[in-house]
Amino acid sequence: MRRPASRRHAAFCQGSIMRHVVVMAGTGAIGLMAVFMVDLLNLFYISTLHNPALTAAIGFTAAVGFIQIAVSIGMSIGLGATTGRQIGAGHHDVAQRIASSFSVVMLALTSLIGFGTALLAHPILHALGAHGEAEHQAALYLYIASPLLPLIATGMGCSSLLRAVGAAQQSMNVTLAGALISAVLDPILILWMNLELEGAALSTLASRALVAALGICCARQHDLLARPVARFIRADTYCVGHIAVPAILTNLATPVGGIFVTHAMASFGLAAVAGQATIDRIVPVAFAFVFALTGSIGPIMSQNLGAGQVARVQETLVAALKLVMGCVALTWAILFLGQDIVIRIFSATGTTADLIRLFCNWTIGGYVFIGMLFVANSAFNNLGYPLYSTLFNWGRATLGTIPFVWIGTRFGPMGVQVGQVMGSVLFGLGAVGMAFNVVRTLDARPVGPESDSIPSLPPAQSAESAMIELDDLDNEAQEFDQGEEDAQHTALSDNRN
Repeated sequence: MRRPASRRHAAFCQGSIMRHVVVMAGTGAIGLMAVFMVDLLNLFYISTLHNPALTAAIGFTAAVGFIQIAVSIGMSIGLGATTGRQIGAGHHDVAQRIASSFSVVMLALTSLIGFGTALLAHPILHALGAHGEAEHQAALYLYIASPLLPLIATGMGCSSLLRAVGAAQQSMNVTLAGALISAVLDPILILWMNLELEGAALSTLASRALVAALGICCARQHDLLARPVARFIRADTYCVGHIAVPAILTNLATPVGGIFVTHAMASFGLAAVAGQATIDRIVPVAFAFVFALTGSIGPIMSQNLGAGQVARVQETLVAALKLVMGCVALTWAILFLGQDIVIRIFSATGTTADLIRLFCNWTIGGYVFIGMLFVANSAFNNLGYPLYSTLFNWGRATLGTIPFVWIGTRFGPMGVQVGQVMGSVLFGLGAVGMAFNVVRTLDARPVGPESDSIPSLPPAQSAESAMIELDDLDNEAQEFDQGEEDAQHTALSDNRN
C-alpha cells in the first residue's frame, strides 16, 4: 500500500529568518573555508618548490576543475531545491524517493565527464594556453583526479540533502572531515614524499572518498536515501532536471568566463597565470560565507515556498543581501591591511605580486555585486525560475566578461583583472532587481503532494505553464498509484471472504 505522507517538522518555516540564514551560511562557510583553505595550502606547498610551471599548472587544472565542479553543483542545487520543497510541504517520503532516484543519474553523468576529461586532458589544456612543463604537470593531475569525479558529486549531493532537511551542522562536519584528511596528507605527499602535483591529486582523491562515504551515511540517518525504484528514476530525474539542467548551465557560465580570463592571462606569461591562480585560491577562502549563502538560503526559501509563506521568502532574500555587503566590507578591510603578508606567504614577485596587490586594494570590491548575483541565482533556482539564473550568469560570463577583458588586455595583466570585475556590477544589480520581482509574483498556496515530482525538461515557457503540465502528469501518476492501491484492497477482501 502507498505510504502516507510524512509530517516531519520543516525547520525553516518558523523562527527568525536572519538566524536561520546566519546559522546555515555560517556552518556552510566553515566547511567551505576548510576545503578552500586546503586548496590554498596546496598552492603554498607548491610555491615553496619555486617552480613557476607547477604554480601555473594549478591555475590550468583549476580552470578545468571548475567546469567539472559546476556540473556537480548544478545537480546538487536541483536535488536540494526539489527535496527541500517536498520536505517543506510535509512529503518526506516523496523527497526520499526523488533523492534516491536522482543519485543514480548523478553517478552516471559525472563518471562520463570524469573519464572524458582524463582522455582529452592534453587537447583541453593546450586550448587554455598551457604548454611545456605546465601542461605536463596539469595533465598528470587530471589523469589521477578526474576519473573519480563521482565521489565529489556524491558528497555534494548528500550535503545538499542534509541542508534541505535542516541538518546544517552534519553537512559542515562531513565537509570538515574531508578537509582534515587533505590537510594531513598534503604536506606528506607533496613535500615529504616529493610527489609535487601528483601528491596533491592523490590527497584530493582521499578527501573526496571520505566526504562521499560520510555524506551517504548521514543522509541515510535522516531517511533521505533508500534503494532506488527503477520505475521512478526517469520521472524523478525529470523532476530534479527541471531545476538542475538550468542550474548546471548557470554554473558552467562562471568557469567558462574563467577559462577566457586564464587564456588572456597566459598571453602575458606564467607569472600572470600564477598570480591569477593565487587570487583564485584566496577568493573562496576570503568569501566562503558569501559562497555558502548560495547553497544555504535555498532550503530556507524552498521550505517556506512549499508552506506558502511568501513573506518569509522575501525576508530571506533581504537578509542574505545584507550579509553579503557586510562580509565583503570586512574581507576588503582585512586583505587591504594584510596584503604584504599575503605576498610574502606565497613568495610572489613581479607580475604575480602586482596582481595580488591590485586585488587587495581595488578589485576585491567587485565581489559585492558578484555576491548579489549569487544570492539572486539561488532565489531563481529555488523559486521555480531557474532559466533566469542561467540568463544572468551567462550574461555575466559573456557580455560581462569577454569585451571587458579583451579591452583590458591592452593594459596588460592588470587590465585583464579589472575587466573581469567590471561586468559583474551591471549583472549583479540586474539580477537582484529581477529576484525581488520574482518574489512579488509568488503564489502563497502551499505545495500539494508531488506537485513538482514529474516535470518535463524546461522549454521556453513560463513557470506557470510548466507547473500546469506538472500537475497533469502528477494526476496521472496518482491515478495509477490509486489503481494499484484499490487492487490491493480488493485482493485482501477476496482473501478474507
